[in-house]
Amino acid sequence: MPSLKDLRNRITSVKSTKKITSAMKMVAAAKLKRAQENAEKTRPYAEKMKEVVSSLIGKINQDTFRFGNKNKSNNNILLIICSSDRGLCGGFNSSIIKFTKKLTAKYKDEGKKINFLFVGKKAYQSLKRTESSLIIDTLSDFANPSIKFEIASSIRDKLLELFFKKEIGECYLIYTKFKSAISQSVEIQKLLPVQNETTPENTNTKIISYDYEPSEEIILDEIIPRNIAIQIHSALLENLASEQGSRMTAMDNATRNANDMIDNLTLFYNRSRQALITSELIEIISGAEAV
Repeated sequence: MPSLKDLRNRITSVKSTKKITSAMKMVAAAKLKRAQENAEKTRPYAEKMKEVVSSLIGKINQDTFRFGNKNKSNNNILLIICSSDRGLCGGFNSSIIKFTKKLTAKYKDEGKKINFLFVGKKAYQSLKRTESSLIIDTLSDFANPSIKFEIASSIRDKLLELFFKKEIGECYLIYTKFKSAISQSVEIQKLLPVQNETTPENTNTKIISYDYEPSEEIILDEIIPRNIAIQIHSALLENLASEQGSRMTAMDNATRNANDMIDNLTLFYNRSRQALITSELIEIISGAEAV
């Protein structure tokens, strides 16, 4: 049974931890508001760009187009994994790592070779033990102080270089999409080769036919690199908002747990103190009666 001094020290320690988690929650809440605004502002533009590229790509021969299926016989796949640089954000990083491991096992069973490009330290630190030979590059401190478009452009340039050198045949982007502070989902998006992503739901909508000048191939040569950078930038913003939302929720839960622990420890301390006082009184009374 711990002494009263040990209990007091324990209560003091938990109170100090509670102050830290409470402060981290408020910081995450402030960062979440800004990150959420940035993600929501970028989302409509990124979705519209994807829609425009998808409508154009359906009108050309994808087997001969340089961003199309020219490398379809290439079994090398590049996975761009977006995680965070810091921990204490609940299950945010573990969800991405779990999804990546499952996807990697699936592709390996199909006889494909996987390469990784990490954006954020946490996924890299987890997978480098088993997949160190397959890691192409790692980017960290990308959100310091904010995510710049140049970061997405540098990632775009790297994957296009690998694609045109025929070192990879496909490229996928794995990130966490922000829904709310308590809800995020891991998403995967195909960046290369560019394909028509028109869904069956969209086929029932009225389709407007456009005449393009110059040709669709020339237009796509210009906008596809820009679209890839936009999709990566949008995913990084979504990822950052998800990270802050997950951290705010995790720190809120930690603060609540600290409060419960303080209450339980204080109750146990008071009971132990009362029992000690009662025991001392009994000893004094017994001694007086013996005299």
